[in-house]
Amino acid sequence: MEVETIVMYLLGVLFVVVGIGVSIALHEIGHLLPAKKFGVKCTQYMVGFGPTLWSRTKGETEYGIKAIPLGGYVRMVGMFPPAEETSSRSRASAVTVGESPETDESPRPQRSGRWAAMIEDARNASLAEMTPEDRPRAFYRLSTPKKIIVMLGGPVMNLLLATLVLGGIVLFNGVAVAQPGAQVASVVQCVRPVEGPASTADRSPCTAADTPSPAAAAGLRPGDTFVSIGGQPVTDTSEVATLIRPHADQPLEFVVERDGQQLTLTVTPIPNTVPQLGADGQFVHEADGSIATTTAGYIGVGSAPPVAMDRSLSQVPSMVWMVTERTAAIVFTLPQRIYEVGQAAFGSAPRDAEGPMSVVGVGRVAGEVSSGMALQGPDGTALPISDRVVMLWSLLGSLNIALFVFNLIPLLPLDGGHVAGALWESIKRGFARVTKRPDPGYVDVAKALPLTYGVAIVLISMSVLLIYADIVKPIRL
Repeated sequence: MEVETIVMYLLGVLFVVVGIGVSIALHEIGHLLPAKKFGVKCTQYMVGFGPTLWSRTKGETEYGIKAIPLGGYVRMVGMFPPAEETSSRSRASAVTVGESPETDESPRPQRSGRWAAMIEDARNASLAEMTPEDRPRAFYRLSTPKKIIVMLGGPVMNLLLATLVLGGIVLFNGVAVAQPGAQVASVVQCVRPVEGPASTADRSPCTAADTPSPAAAAGLRPGDTFVSIGGQPVTDTSEVATLIRPHADQPLEFVVERDGQQLTLTVTPIPNTVPQLGADGQFVHEADGSIATTTAGYIGVGSAPPVAMDRSLSQVPSMVWMVTERTAAIVFTLPQRIYEVGQAAFGSAPRDAEGPMSVVGVGRVAGEVSSGMALQGPDGTALPISDRVVMLWSLLGSLNIALFVFNLIPLLPLDGGHVAGALWESIKRGFARVTKRPDPGYVDVAKALPLTYGVAIVLISMSVLLIYADIVKPIRL
Protein backbone atom coordinates (compact mmCIF):
# COMPACT_ATOMS: atom_id res chain seq x y z
CA MET A 1 0.00 0.00 0.00
CA GLU A 2 1.10 3.53 -0.66
CA VAL A 3 2.02 5.75 2.28
CA GLU A 4 -0.96 8.02 1.58
CA THR A 5 -3.34 5.04 1.64
CA ILE A 6 -1.89 3.82 4.95
CA VAL A 7 -2.18 7.29 6.51
CA MET A 8 -5.80 7.64 5.35
CA TYR A 9 -6.58 4.16 6.66
CA LEU A 10 -5.16 5.01 10.09
CA LEU A 11 -7.03 8.32 10.14
CA GLY A 12 -10.29 6.46 9.48
CA VAL A 13 -9.59 4.05 12.35
CA LEU A 14 -8.65 6.96 14.62
CA PHE A 15 -11.87 8.77 13.71
CA VAL A 16 -13.95 5.77 14.81
CA VAL A 17 -11.94 5.22 18.01
CA VAL A 18 -12.34 8.85 19.05
CA GLY A 19 -15.98 8.85 17.94
CA ILE A 20 -16.80 5.76 20.01
CA GLY A 21 -14.98 7.23 23.00
CA VAL A 22 -16.93 10.49 22.76
CA SER A 23 -20.19 8.57 22.29
CA ILE A 24 -19.55 6.50 25.42
CA ALA A 25 -18.54 9.60 27.40
CA LEU A 26 -21.72 11.42 26.40
CA HIS A 27 -23.80 8.32 27.15
CA GLU A 28 -22.52 8.34 30.73
CA ILE A 29 -23.05 12.12 30.96
CA GLY A 30 -26.67 11.33 30.09
CA HIS A 31 -26.84 9.26 33.30
CA LEU A 32 -24.71 11.57 35.45
CA LEU A 33 -26.49 14.88 34.92
CA PRO A 34 -30.06 13.79 35.84
CA ALA A 35 -28.74 11.68 38.74
CA LYS A 36 -26.98 14.73 40.22
CA LYS A 37 -30.02 16.88 39.45
CA PHE A 38 -32.21 14.52 41.50
CA GLY A 39 -29.72 14.52 44.40
CA VAL A 40 -28.20 11.05 43.93
CA LYS A 41 -24.63 10.85 45.20
CA CYS A 42 -22.34 9.83 42.30
CA THR A 43 -18.88 8.75 43.43
CA GLN A 44 -17.38 7.86 40.01
CA TYR A 45 -17.74 8.78 36.34
CA MET A 46 -15.54 6.52 34.25
CA VAL A 47 -15.06 6.02 30.51
CA GLY A 48 -13.77 2.50 29.90
CA PHE A 49 -13.07 -0.48 32.15
CA GLY A 50 -10.02 -1.99 33.81
CA PRO A 51 -7.02 -0.09 35.19
CA THR A 52 -7.42 3.68 35.56
CA LEU A 53 -5.20 5.68 33.20
CA TRP A 54 -6.19 9.11 34.45
CA SER A 55 -8.60 10.50 37.03
CA ARG A 56 -9.37 13.68 38.88
CA THR A 57 -11.77 14.23 41.77
CA LYS A 58 -14.06 17.23 41.66
CA GLY A 59 -16.45 17.63 44.53
CA GLU A 60 -17.70 14.18 45.52
CA THR A 61 -17.16 12.60 42.08
CA GLU A 62 -14.03 11.05 40.61
CA TYR A 63 -13.83 11.57 36.83
CA GLY A 64 -11.50 9.30 34.89
CA ILE A 65 -10.49 7.27 31.85
CA LYS A 66 -9.74 3.54 32.03
CA ALA A 67 -7.62 1.29 29.84
CA ILE A 68 -10.30 -0.75 28.01
CA PRO A 69 -12.50 1.60 25.93
CA LEU A 70 -15.44 -0.79 25.58
CA GLY A 71 -17.96 1.02 27.75
CA GLY A 72 -18.22 3.17 30.84
CA TYR A 73 -20.18 3.64 34.03
CA VAL A 74 -21.43 6.09 36.65
CA ARG A 75 -21.23 4.71 40.19
CA MET A 76 -24.30 5.85 42.11
CA VAL A 77 -24.76 5.27 45.82
CA GLY A 78 -27.51 2.85 46.76
CA MET A 79 -28.23 0.95 43.55
CA PHE A 80 -29.37 -2.03 45.71
CA PRO A 81 -31.94 -1.33 48.45
CA PRO A 82 -31.35 -2.80 51.93
CA ALA A 83 -33.24 -6.05 52.49
CA GLU A 84 -35.45 -4.52 55.18
CA GLU A 85 -36.72 -1.91 52.69
CA THR A 86 -37.86 -4.41 50.09
CA SER A 87 -40.82 -5.72 52.10
CA SER A 88 -43.43 -3.47 53.67
CA ARG A 89 -42.95 0.27 53.80
CA SER A 90 -44.64 0.25 57.21
CA ARG A 91 -41.87 -2.02 58.52
CA ALA A 92 -39.18 -0.06 56.74
CA SER A 93 -40.33 3.22 58.29
CA ALA A 94 -39.30 1.95 61.71
CA VAL A 95 -35.81 1.05 60.57
CA THR A 96 -32.84 3.24 61.32
CA VAL A 97 -29.22 2.52 60.69
CA GLY A 98 -27.98 -0.18 63.06
CA GLU A 99 -31.48 -1.07 64.38
CA SER A 100 -33.96 -3.85 63.70
CA PRO A 101 -37.63 -3.18 62.92
CA GLU A 102 -39.72 -3.22 66.07
CA THR A 103 -42.43 -5.13 64.25
CA ASP A 104 -40.11 -8.10 63.68
CA GLU A 105 -41.13 -10.90 66.00
CA SER A 106 -38.32 -13.20 64.93
CA PRO A 107 -34.88 -12.83 63.36
CA ARG A 108 -34.80 -12.62 59.56
CA PRO A 109 -33.93 -16.10 58.21
CA GLN A 110 -30.43 -16.35 56.81
CA ARG A 111 -30.20 -17.24 53.15
CA SER A 112 -28.13 -20.22 52.08
CA GLY A 113 -26.66 -21.26 48.79
CA ARG A 114 -24.06 -19.84 46.45
CA TRP A 115 -26.39 -17.45 44.61
CA ALA A 116 -27.96 -16.22 47.83
CA ALA A 117 -24.54 -15.56 49.31
CA MET A 118 -23.50 -13.68 46.18
CA ILE A 119 -26.64 -11.52 46.37
CA GLU A 120 -26.03 -10.73 50.04
CA ASP A 121 -22.36 -9.91 49.37
CA ALA A 122 -23.32 -7.53 46.56
CA ARG A 123 -25.96 -5.85 48.71
CA ASN A 124 -23.54 -5.51 51.63
CA ALA A 125 -20.87 -4.04 49.36
CA SER A 126 -23.40 -1.50 48.09
CA LEU A 127 -24.42 -0.59 51.64
CA ALA A 128 -20.81 -0.36 52.79
CA GLU A 129 -20.14 2.62 50.55
CA MET A 130 -23.28 4.40 51.79
CA THR A 131 -23.00 6.37 55.01
CA PRO A 132 -26.10 7.18 57.10
CA GLU A 133 -25.97 10.70 55.63
CA ASP A 134 -25.99 9.24 52.11
CA ARG A 135 -29.11 7.10 52.58
CA PRO A 136 -31.58 9.88 51.60
CA ARG A 137 -29.46 10.36 48.43
CA ALA A 138 -29.50 6.68 47.40
CA PHE A 139 -30.60 5.82 43.88
CA TYR A 140 -33.15 3.26 45.05
CA ARG A 141 -35.07 5.99 46.91
CA LEU A 142 -35.87 7.88 43.70
CA SER A 143 -39.43 7.83 42.40
CA THR A 144 -40.15 5.63 39.39
CA PRO A 145 -40.22 8.53 36.88
CA LYS A 146 -36.87 9.82 38.16
CA LYS A 147 -35.29 6.36 37.99
CA ILE A 148 -36.48 6.02 34.39
CA ILE A 149 -35.14 9.46 33.48
CA VAL A 150 -31.72 8.64 34.96
CA MET A 151 -31.44 5.27 33.23
CA LEU A 152 -32.80 6.45 29.88
CA GLY A 153 -30.54 9.49 29.95
CA GLY A 154 -27.65 7.50 28.43
CA PRO A 155 -29.50 5.95 25.47
CA VAL A 156 -31.35 9.20 24.78
CA MET A 157 -28.01 11.03 24.69
CA ASN A 158 -26.85 8.59 21.98
CA LEU A 159 -30.09 9.17 20.06
CA LEU A 160 -29.59 12.95 20.26
CA LEU A 161 -25.97 12.62 19.11
CA ALA A 162 -27.03 10.44 16.17
CA THR A 163 -29.72 12.95 15.26
CA LEU A 164 -27.16 15.80 15.29
CA VAL A 165 -24.73 13.80 13.14
CA LEU A 166 -27.35 12.77 10.60
CA GLY A 167 -28.81 16.28 10.65
CA GLY A 168 -25.39 17.70 9.83
CA ILE A 169 -25.06 15.28 6.92
CA VAL A 170 -28.45 16.36 5.56
CA LEU A 171 -27.70 20.06 6.04
CA PHE A 172 -24.24 20.12 4.47
CA ASN A 173 -24.38 17.22 2.02
CA GLY A 174 -28.06 16.52 1.43
CA VAL A 175 -29.82 13.19 1.26
CA ALA A 176 -30.86 11.37 -1.89
CA VAL A 177 -34.65 11.33 -2.14
CA ALA A 178 -36.37 9.03 -4.65
CA GLN A 179 -38.58 10.78 -7.18
CA PRO A 180 -41.50 9.38 -9.21
CA GLY A 181 -40.53 7.66 -12.44
CA ALA A 182 -37.70 5.37 -13.51
CA GLN A 183 -34.14 6.01 -14.62
CA VAL A 184 -31.45 3.95 -16.33
CA ALA A 185 -29.05 3.10 -13.50
CA SER A 186 -26.71 0.84 -15.52
CA VAL A 187 -26.33 -0.61 -19.01
CA VAL A 188 -24.92 -4.07 -19.72
CA GLN A 189 -22.55 -3.54 -22.64
CA CYS A 190 -22.54 -7.06 -24.06
CA VAL A 191 -24.40 -10.37 -23.85
CA ARG A 192 -22.47 -13.58 -23.19
CA PRO A 193 -23.63 -17.15 -22.65
CA VAL A 194 -23.47 -18.15 -19.00
CA GLU A 195 -21.75 -21.45 -18.28
CA GLY A 196 -22.16 -22.24 -14.61
CA PRO A 197 -21.59 -19.62 -11.94
CA ALA A 198 -20.41 -16.17 -12.97
CA SER A 199 -16.65 -15.90 -13.05
CA THR A 200 -14.07 -13.18 -13.36
CA ALA A 201 -14.01 -13.78 -17.12
CA ASP A 202 -17.73 -13.09 -17.30
CA ARG A 203 -17.09 -9.63 -15.83
CA SER A 204 -14.11 -8.79 -18.05
CA PRO A 205 -14.44 -5.84 -20.47
CA CYS A 206 -16.43 -6.43 -23.63
CA THR A 207 -14.55 -6.99 -26.88
CA ALA A 208 -15.45 -6.63 -30.58
CA ALA A 209 -16.23 -10.36 -30.65
CA ASP A 210 -18.99 -9.98 -28.05
CA THR A 211 -22.61 -9.27 -28.95
CA PRO A 212 -23.77 -5.84 -27.72
CA SER A 213 -26.79 -5.92 -25.46
CA PRO A 214 -30.03 -4.53 -26.96
CA ALA A 215 -29.83 -1.52 -24.65
CA ALA A 216 -26.21 -0.75 -25.60
CA ALA A 217 -26.92 -1.27 -29.31
CA ALA A 218 -29.89 1.12 -29.16
CA GLY A 219 -27.86 3.82 -27.39
CA LEU A 220 -29.44 3.83 -23.92
CA ARG A 221 -27.16 5.49 -21.35
CA PRO A 222 -27.02 5.58 -17.55
CA GLY A 223 -28.94 8.63 -16.37
CA ASP A 224 -31.59 8.46 -19.09
CA THR A 225 -35.10 8.77 -17.66
CA PHE A 226 -37.80 6.52 -19.08
CA VAL A 227 -40.81 8.45 -20.36
CA SER A 228 -42.65 5.62 -22.11
CA ILE A 229 -42.05 2.06 -23.38
CA GLY A 230 -44.12 0.73 -26.28
CA GLY A 231 -46.44 3.70 -25.98
CA GLN A 232 -47.14 3.06 -22.28
CA PRO A 233 -46.07 5.82 -19.86
CA VAL A 234 -43.54 4.83 -17.19
CA THR A 235 -44.27 6.18 -13.71
CA ASP A 236 -42.45 3.65 -11.52
CA THR A 237 -39.31 1.49 -11.64
CA SER A 238 -41.27 -1.76 -11.40
CA GLU A 239 -43.09 -0.95 -14.65
CA VAL A 240 -39.90 -1.18 -16.74
CA ALA A 241 -39.54 -4.99 -16.47
CA THR A 242 -43.31 -5.46 -16.75
CA LEU A 243 -43.40 -3.63 -20.09
CA ILE A 244 -40.27 -5.27 -21.52
CA ARG A 245 -40.70 -8.94 -20.56
CA PRO A 246 -43.65 -9.87 -22.85
CA HIS A 247 -41.91 -8.55 -25.99
CA ALA A 248 -38.99 -10.90 -26.72
CA ASP A 249 -37.82 -10.44 -30.35
CA GLN A 250 -40.34 -7.60 -30.81
CA PRO A 251 -39.08 -4.06 -31.48
CA LEU A 252 -40.18 -1.59 -28.79
CA GLU A 253 -40.20 2.19 -28.99
CA PHE A 254 -38.51 3.77 -25.96
CA VAL A 255 -38.96 7.46 -25.20
CA VAL A 256 -36.34 8.71 -22.77
CA GLU A 257 -35.35 12.09 -21.41
CA ARG A 258 -31.68 13.02 -21.65
CA ASP A 259 -30.21 16.41 -20.72
CA GLY A 260 -33.67 17.98 -20.76
CA GLN A 261 -34.61 16.63 -24.21
CA GLN A 262 -36.78 13.67 -25.19
CA LEU A 263 -35.30 11.02 -27.49
CA THR A 264 -37.01 8.10 -29.22
CA LEU A 265 -35.01 4.86 -29.43
CA THR A 266 -35.97 1.47 -30.85
CA VAL A 267 -34.92 -1.50 -28.73
CA THR A 268 -35.53 -5.18 -29.56
CA PRO A 269 -35.50 -7.35 -26.38
CA ILE A 270 -33.85 -10.76 -26.69
CA PRO A 271 -35.25 -13.95 -25.09
CA ASN A 272 -33.67 -14.65 -21.74
CA THR A 273 -34.32 -16.91 -18.73
CA VAL A 274 -35.39 -14.66 -15.87
CA PRO A 275 -37.12 -15.10 -12.48
CA GLN A 276 -40.89 -15.35 -12.76
CA LEU A 277 -42.91 -12.56 -11.15
CA GLY A 278 -46.40 -12.88 -9.70
CA ALA A 279 -49.25 -10.39 -9.94
CA ASP A 280 -47.94 -8.70 -6.78
CA GLY A 281 -44.51 -8.14 -8.38
CA GLN A 282 -42.81 -10.67 -6.09
CA PHE A 283 -40.83 -13.77 -7.16
CA VAL A 284 -42.84 -16.94 -7.75
CA HIS A 285 -41.44 -20.00 -5.92
CA GLU A 286 -41.56 -23.66 -6.92
CA ALA A 287 -42.78 -26.40 -4.56
CA ASP A 288 -39.19 -27.08 -3.44
CA GLY A 289 -38.69 -23.42 -2.50
CA SER A 290 -36.58 -22.45 -5.51
CA ILE A 291 -37.45 -19.40 -7.59
CA ALA A 292 -39.45 -20.23 -10.70
CA THR A 293 -38.03 -19.04 -14.03
CA THR A 294 -39.52 -18.16 -17.37
CA THR A 295 -38.38 -16.99 -20.79
CA ALA A 296 -38.95 -13.28 -21.25
CA GLY A 297 -37.60 -10.23 -23.01
CA TYR A 298 -34.29 -8.79 -21.87
CA ILE A 299 -32.49 -5.61 -22.93
CA GLY A 300 -29.67 -5.30 -20.40
CA VAL A 301 -30.50 -2.30 -18.21
CA GLY A 302 -30.77 -1.78 -14.50
CA SER A 303 -33.41 0.73 -13.50
CA ALA A 304 -33.82 2.88 -10.41
CA PRO A 305 -36.04 5.77 -9.35
CA PRO A 306 -34.52 9.17 -10.10
CA VAL A 307 -33.11 10.91 -7.04
CA ALA A 308 -32.80 14.49 -5.90
CA MET A 309 -30.52 15.83 -3.15
CA ASP A 310 -32.65 17.31 -0.38
CA ARG A 311 -30.98 19.51 2.25
CA SER A 312 -34.08 20.27 4.29
CA LEU A 313 -33.96 19.22 7.95
CA SER A 314 -37.42 17.69 7.52
CA GLN A 315 -35.58 14.63 6.16
CA VAL A 316 -33.77 14.02 9.47
CA PRO A 317 -36.62 12.28 11.38
CA SER A 318 -37.17 9.80 8.54
CA MET A 319 -33.42 9.09 8.34
CA VAL A 320 -33.19 8.50 12.10
CA TRP A 321 -36.26 6.27 12.00
CA MET A 322 -34.93 4.26 9.04
CA VAL A 323 -31.58 3.58 10.76
CA THR A 324 -33.32 2.82 14.07
CA GLU A 325 -35.70 0.39 12.37
CA ARG A 326 -32.87 -1.45 10.65
CA THR A 327 -30.85 -1.62 13.86
CA ALA A 328 -33.84 -2.87 15.85
CA ALA A 329 -34.39 -5.60 13.25
CA ILE A 330 -30.83 -6.81 13.86
CA VAL A 331 -31.19 -6.63 17.65
CA PHE A 332 -34.52 -8.52 17.64
CA THR A 333 -32.94 -11.34 15.61
CA LEU A 334 -29.58 -11.21 17.41
CA PRO A 335 -29.41 -14.90 18.42
CA GLN A 336 -29.94 -15.98 14.81
CA ARG A 337 -27.45 -13.36 13.58
CA ILE A 338 -24.80 -14.48 16.05
CA TYR A 339 -25.37 -18.12 15.00
CA GLU A 340 -24.82 -17.08 11.36
CA VAL A 341 -21.64 -15.22 12.34
CA GLY A 342 -20.40 -18.40 14.02
CA GLN A 343 -21.15 -20.43 10.90
CA ALA A 344 -19.20 -17.92 8.81
CA ALA A 345 -16.27 -17.69 11.24
CA PHE A 346 -15.81 -21.46 11.63
CA GLY A 347 -17.19 -22.64 8.29
CA SER A 348 -17.61 -21.68 4.67
CA ALA A 349 -20.78 -19.58 5.00
CA PRO A 350 -20.40 -15.92 3.90
CA ARG A 351 -20.76 -12.99 6.31
CA ASP A 352 -23.99 -11.02 6.09
CA ALA A 353 -23.17 -7.44 5.06
CA GLU A 354 -26.11 -6.28 7.21
CA GLY A 355 -25.09 -8.38 10.22
CA PRO A 356 -23.48 -7.31 13.50
CA MET A 357 -19.82 -6.31 13.78
CA SER A 358 -17.41 -5.77 16.65
CA VAL A 359 -15.42 -2.59 17.23
CA VAL A 360 -12.60 -4.30 15.30
CA GLY A 361 -14.86 -4.70 12.27
CA VAL A 362 -16.14 -1.14 12.54
CA GLY A 363 -12.57 0.16 12.70
CA ARG A 364 -11.58 -1.85 9.64
CA VAL A 365 -14.59 -0.60 7.67
CA ALA A 366 -13.76 2.98 8.66
CA GLY A 367 -10.15 2.51 7.54
CA GLU A 368 -11.14 1.04 4.18
CA VAL A 369 -13.69 3.79 3.57
CA SER A 370 -11.25 6.54 4.55
CA SER A 371 -8.43 5.14 2.40
CA GLY A 372 -10.66 4.57 -0.63
CA MET A 373 -10.16 0.79 -0.53
CA ALA A 374 -13.93 0.21 -0.30
CA LEU A 375 -16.95 1.40 -2.25
CA GLN A 376 -15.34 2.67 -5.43
CA GLY A 377 -17.16 4.78 -7.99
CA PRO A 378 -18.66 3.49 -11.25
CA ASP A 379 -15.38 4.04 -13.09
CA GLY A 380 -13.42 1.95 -10.59
CA THR A 381 -11.69 4.91 -8.93
CA ALA A 382 -11.89 5.78 -5.23
CA LEU A 383 -14.79 7.89 -4.08
CA PRO A 384 -14.10 11.60 -3.56
CA ILE A 385 -12.84 12.65 -0.12
CA SER A 386 -16.13 14.45 0.55
CA ASP A 387 -18.12 11.25 0.01
CA ARG A 388 -15.79 9.30 2.26
CA VAL A 389 -16.12 11.89 5.03
CA VAL A 390 -19.91 11.66 4.77
CA MET A 391 -19.73 7.87 5.04
CA LEU A 392 -17.53 8.06 8.14
CA TRP A 393 -19.95 10.43 9.85
CA SER A 394 -22.85 8.19 8.77
CA LEU A 395 -21.04 5.26 10.37
CA LEU A 396 -20.69 7.22 13.63
CA GLY A 397 -24.38 8.13 13.53
CA SER A 398 -25.33 4.48 13.00
CA LEU A 399 -23.12 3.43 15.93
CA ASN A 400 -24.96 5.80 18.24
CA ILE A 401 -28.30 4.47 17.03
CA ALA A 402 -27.00 0.97 17.82
CA LEU A 403 -26.02 2.08 21.34
CA PHE A 404 -29.48 3.59 21.78
CA VAL A 405 -31.38 0.49 20.65
CA PHE A 406 -29.13 -2.08 22.32
CA ASN A 407 -29.28 -0.39 25.72
CA LEU A 408 -33.09 -0.48 25.65
CA ILE A 409 -33.09 -4.30 25.90
CA PRO A 410 -34.93 -4.95 29.22
CA LEU A 411 -32.19 -7.08 30.75
CA LEU A 412 -29.66 -6.17 33.41
CA PRO A 413 -26.93 -4.92 33.31
CA LEU A 414 -28.24 -2.88 30.36
CA ASP A 415 -30.10 0.38 30.99
CA GLY A 416 -33.34 -1.19 29.83
CA GLY A 417 -33.06 -3.73 32.66
CA HIS A 418 -33.01 -0.94 35.27
CA VAL A 419 -35.98 0.70 33.55
CA ALA A 420 -37.86 -2.61 33.66
CA GLY A 421 -37.11 -2.90 37.40
CA ALA A 422 -38.41 0.62 38.03
CA LEU A 423 -41.58 -0.08 36.07
CA TRP A 424 -42.16 -3.34 37.93
CA GLU A 425 -41.77 -1.48 41.24
CA SER A 426 -44.35 1.07 40.10
CA ILE A 427 -46.78 -1.67 39.01
CA LYS A 428 -46.46 -3.48 42.35
CA ARG A 429 -47.08 -0.31 44.33
CA GLY A 430 -49.97 0.72 42.10
CA PHE A 431 -51.59 -2.69 42.55
CA ALA A 432 -51.11 -2.43 46.32
CA ARG A 433 -52.81 0.99 46.38
CA VAL A 434 -55.75 -0.21 44.31
CA THR A 435 -56.25 -3.32 46.45
CA LYS A 436 -55.58 -1.36 49.68
CA ARG A 437 -52.65 -3.57 50.61
CA PRO A 438 -49.48 -2.44 52.42
CA ASP A 439 -46.81 -0.78 50.34
CA PRO A 440 -44.61 -3.66 49.07
CA GLY A 441 -41.46 -1.53 49.30
CA TYR A 442 -38.64 -1.21 46.80
CA VAL A 443 -37.97 -3.90 44.20
CA ASP A 444 -34.98 -5.98 45.27
CA VAL A 445 -32.80 -5.53 42.18
CA ALA A 446 -30.04 -7.56 43.84
CA LYS A 447 -32.10 -10.71 43.31
CA ALA A 448 -31.52 -10.31 39.56
CA LEU A 449 -27.74 -10.55 39.93
CA PRO A 450 -27.53 -14.20 38.73
CA LEU A 451 -29.37 -13.20 35.56
CA THR A 452 -27.20 -10.09 35.29
CA TYR A 453 -24.00 -12.14 35.42
CA GLY A 454 -25.46 -14.58 32.90
CA VAL A 455 -26.29 -11.77 30.47
CA ALA A 456 -22.82 -10.29 30.99
CA ILE A 457 -21.18 -13.62 30.15
CA VAL A 458 -23.33 -13.90 27.00
CA LEU A 459 -22.42 -10.35 25.92
CA ILE A 460 -18.70 -10.99 26.48
CA SER A 461 -18.90 -14.26 24.53
CA MET A 462 -20.70 -12.52 21.66
CA SER A 463 -18.04 -9.80 21.61
CA VAL A 464 -15.22 -12.36 21.45
CA LEU A 465 -16.95 -14.23 18.61
CA LEU A 466 -17.57 -11.04 16.63
CA ILE A 467 -13.96 -9.90 17.07
CA TYR A 468 -12.71 -13.30 15.88
CA ALA A 469 -15.07 -13.27 12.90
CA ASP A 470 -14.04 -9.72 11.98
CA ILE A 471 -10.42 -10.88 11.89
CA VAL A 472 -10.73 -14.18 10.02
CA LYS A 473 -13.73 -13.35 7.80
CA PRO A 474 -14.50 -9.63 7.83
CA ILE A 475 -17.53 -8.06 6.21
CA ARG A 476 -16.66 -6.61 2.80
CA LEU A 477 -18.50 -3.52 1.58
